[in-house]
Amino acid sequence: MRHYDPLEAPEPEEWLALDEAERIRLAERYHRRAHIRVPSIKAHAAMHVVVENQIALGDEIPVRATLDRLIGEGLDRHEAIHAIGLVLAEHMYDLLQSREPEAHKIESYYAALERLTADYWRRSG
Repeated sequence: MRHYDPLEAPEPEEWLALDEAERIRLAERYHRRAHIRVPSIKAHAAMHVVVENQIALGDEIPVRATLDRLIGEGLDRHEAIHAIGLVLAEHMYDLLQSREPEAHKIESYYAALERLTADYWRRSG
C-alpha cells in the first residue's frame, strides 16, 4: 500500500499488514497533500489510523457498521471517520479522567457509537 485516502476503504488485510508507523505516515501524507490544517498532524493521523484499524476488524466490533450507517446518513467516508474519532477521543478522555476505569469498559464506547448520528457530528462543529 503506497497511498491512503480516507474517502476510499483500504483493503483490511493490506492495511493491517503495514507497520503502525507506516499507517500514520500515510495518513499524515494524505492530509498534507490535501492541505488540511489541524492543530497536530501526528495526533490527527494517529486517530485516523486507530479508527481505520477498528474498521479493518470487520464485524468483530461495531465500528465498521457505524461507519456504514453514518455514510448512509449522508456523511462521506472521511467525515464518518472523524465522527467515530470524536466518540473515540471522548471515550479515551473519560478513561483518563476516571478514578474507576472499570466504569468505562469498551461497551460504553460501543454504546456511544450506536448513539452517534450524522446530525450529531454536523452539530459538533
